[in-house]
Amino acid sequence: MNHSDCPSRRTVRTRRVDEVASLDELFRHCLPAFGGAYLRRIYTILDAAIGAGCPLTLALAGPVTVSGQHQTWLNPLLETGWIAYLSGTDAMCYHDGHRSLTGRPEPVHEVPIFGDDAALRDERTIRVTDMAFDEDVLLDQDRFFSALLQLPEFQAKLTGPEFRYRLGAWLDRLEQRNGVEPGLLATCHRMAIPYFVGAPGDGSIFLNSMKLWAMREAGLLEDYRFELDIHAEVFESCAYHYWGLFESDAKALGTWILGGGVPKNFNLQPEPALGQVLGLPDVRGYQFDVQIVSAPVTDGSLSSCFPAEAVTWGKVDKDHYMKTTESMQGDYSAVVPFIVKALLDNRKRYEERAAEVGLDQLYLEDQKSRGYLRSREGYRLFEKRERLMETLRAAVKDNAEWLRDSLGYPLP
Repeated sequence: MNHSDCPSRRTVRTRRVDEVASLDELFRHCLPAFGGAYLRRIYTILDAAIGAGCPLTLALAGPVTVSGQHQTWLNPLLETGWIAYLSGTDAMCYHDGHRSLTGRPEPVHEVPIFGDDAALRDERTIRVTDMAFDEDVLLDQDRFFSALLQLPEFQAKLTGPEFRYRLGAWLDRLEQRNGVEPGLLATCHRMAIPYFVGAPGDGSIFLNSMKLWAMREAGLLEDYRFELDIHAEVFESCAYHYWGLFESDAKALGTWILGGGVPKNFNLQPEPALGQVLGLPDVRGYQFDVQIVSAPVTDGSLSSCFPAEAVTWGKVDKDHYMKTTESMQGDYSAVVPFIVKALLDNRKRYEERAAEVGLDQLYLEDQKSRGYLRSREGYRLFEKRERLMETLRAAVKDNAEWLRDSLGYPLP
């Protein structure tokens, strides 16, 4: 047998870094092996998913907003229109507001990771790794949320995306008034991108809501009726997944997971919720799944598990995962800016070529250009939420017999 003809063998071909003309070429041709090869595969799978026009979900863990990463690579990524919805943390929402606060210049500064934390405490400076801010920033932020949550529009039972959509509108107005660069929630509001938080009680926004609830319970506040509807929030995430599988042009979804924890788990839950718990037919997991996590796979946590493990749960499509998934162990903050820049540069090249030859000719030249050049308006799923949730409710109703049969168990 001539092993060179074996289709499973990928010949290692490289280029000198001074011979490549773009980040795309560098990722493809200058990362041949080891950790670099993981990064190459992450990049090429994302390139394929975007080129296929597949809606992407994004799971994010870590202090993205306090460190300003949202304003470097996350907001530009969201503004492409490729992202369907986000799964993140309450802390990302809370710290998103620091730069918007009235009367405060840039509130975050850099400090050593291994400095004198006792001295920082004495001067009322709070540290997040190598980012730091005055304690008064948190106190001002708490006052902002305490005032906001008492407004009439928040005296209702809301899903997390409803709440954060309304919060994004307020932050957008505050940022515009104070001449501040748009934050994460303002960007999500502007693009109607749903933002989910799987553990809302584990964050300072909810702590401020608890304060108002406690004041009401103690008779110090006449009325406070804000409440998060967790059942409806999970159902809403399922409705968006159902849309991706059965209504989107691609009839498939991809996911990009950065860090682990609850954001990753919440992001992967719609498939088992739809297929195993609600028993709906023909539900599939993600067709594309790439992740960059720092946890070692041997720790047994969901944070570290590879997409192949998710295949056994049905969360990732079993028919595609061998070619469309990858997990890289690393600090995503060190590599994601380069990946996003390369993907944005690809889009720019397609836009420039379209200006030269026209869209129809470009689509003939390169099929991926259609996916890259999908509308920057994005999917605006939040604006479609009522219809999509009604579609899913109808599917649940049609599955009544299976659901009723699932309720019985010989309890002791």
